[in-house]
Amino acid sequence: MTEKRLKNMPITERPREKLCLKGKEALSDQELLAILLGKGSKKHDVLTLAQKLIAVIDKKGIDVTIDDLVDFDGVGKAKATIILAAFEFVRRRIKKDGITFEKPSDIVPLLRHYADRKQEHFLCVSLNGANEILNTRVVTIGLADRSHVHPREVFADVLVDRASAIILAHNHPAGSLDPSEEDIAVTKQIAQAGKILGIVVLDHIIFNQREYLSFVERGISIF
Repeated sequence: MTEKRLKNMPITERPREKLCLKGKEALSDQELLAILLGKGSKKHDVLTLAQKLIAVIDKKGIDVTIDDLVDFDGVGKAKATIILAAFEFVRRRIKKDGITFEKPSDIVPLLRHYADRKQEHFLCVSLNGANEILNTRVVTIGLADRSHVHPREVFADVLVDRASAIILAHNHPAGSLDPSEEDIAVTKQIAQAGKILGIVVLDHIIFNQREYLSFVERGISIF
């Protein structure tokens, strides 16, 4: 998608028209954000600009600020405020007292839109003492088949959230959902670090566009 310019695309495949014809679920994150942006800049087509912004939004989650967005050429305060207003409007209507995690399947819908990414995205979902979801962030982005992550990268923002627990997750762009030895080792390393910090690792979820695997449900030891 990032290689395509809007003006060269068939009308039916342009974000707004595609949404009208196929519904909002048919659009990628990039296409949805392009609709909010409206248009690009002299340097960047709107789809290219949307893709650049997604990297920042993935990393910051709901904590993204105007300053994070206006650093990009083609994004002034007007566009930045539209994006932030859209986030806040939806957040207020998802659930007044937050989204509560009870079982792995509860969290999969929040992650599914990362399943079509070509590279492996390692995610961290932070939760409070009531198991309400505080934030979802991309910690690292790796190659097509692996993502390296260190506990310090995972807990840096989690501590700011004052989270009591976290759920780890990553997409598998291709192949089996079965965790690799590295996946299991990294999970245990993060869980041990969390134990020292008083933050519990509740689960690690591996997912693609169709299915998911939960360490807890599969009986894979986290500690």
